[in-house]
Amino acid sequence: MEIHKTINGVRQLVRSWKKANLTVGVVPTMGFLHEGHASLIKRAKAENDRVVATIFVNPTQFGPNEDLATYPRDWDHDVSLCEKLGVDSIFNPEPAEMYPSPFFTEVEVPELSLELCGASRPGHFKGVCLVVTKLFHITEPHKAYFGLKDAQQYFILKRLAADLNLDVTLVPCPIVREPDGLALSSRNSYLNPVERQAATVLNKALTAAKEAIDKGERNVKTLLDMIADIVAGEPLAKLDYVQAVETVGLTPVTRIEGECLVAAAMWMGKTRLIDNFVYLWRKN
Repeated sequence: MEIHKTINGVRQLVRSWKKANLTVGVVPTMGFLHEGHASLIKRAKAENDRVVATIFVNPTQFGPNEDLATYPRDWDHDVSLCEKLGVDSIFNPEPAEMYPSPFFTEVEVPELSLELCGASRPGHFKGVCLVVTKLFHITEPHKAYFGLKDAQQYFILKRLAADLNLDVTLVPCPIVREPDGLALSSRNSYLNPVERQAATVLNKALTAAKEAIDKGERNVKTLLDMIADIVAGEPLAKLDYVQAVETVGLTPVTRIEGECLVAAAMWMGKTRLIDNFVYLWRKN
């Protein structure tokens, strides 16, 4: 496994693979890898001849009062896991390598960034779009792998790739969960034992709403109220938002029809957690 800190280094490696007619998959991460990331790498390994994992805590997607400085990091663990899973190269640049000064360019899909986490974290998806666009240009992958825990991110990046005619296929991968249902996240490490146990309320609330849809409920207000009430029943939890949107323009809906994303975020102490499900419903 090769580790590259420079753009030119990883770019030359990838181009040598492509010159040999090898397919390339990329798994963009911010490190502190867990089984969710491992599932993306395994999928990439199964579908490509070579795999690049990027490990870069991207400063442009953090707000001024967010956890950039304290975001969890464990380089030795990340390298060990990547080696175990058969990653061919890690791209681990410094911020100055990705954003040399002065740096002026912005990349954004504004219409898809208005709702959900976009409303709670202004500017977040602008930073995501910028770094992922750069990573696509640097690693030139055939396929890129994203977990659906960050479903809004996936739909935004899918639109970005289509609108800019980027020659890459985005592959959405299922949410990986703990046995008790909590979606895996690097930020789960912030939770103390009591908060960790209470954090399952978010998935319980979303699961209850999904079951209600399965039984025929289509009214979004009813479903969102159900989720909010269940979260409110946990004293340690504070709901940030809960919304249902269609998956093309990410605009709010009033009824579950076609493909909808039902997503929520909550605060558990100082930790913000997100979860969601995508529901495809068609009239018979």
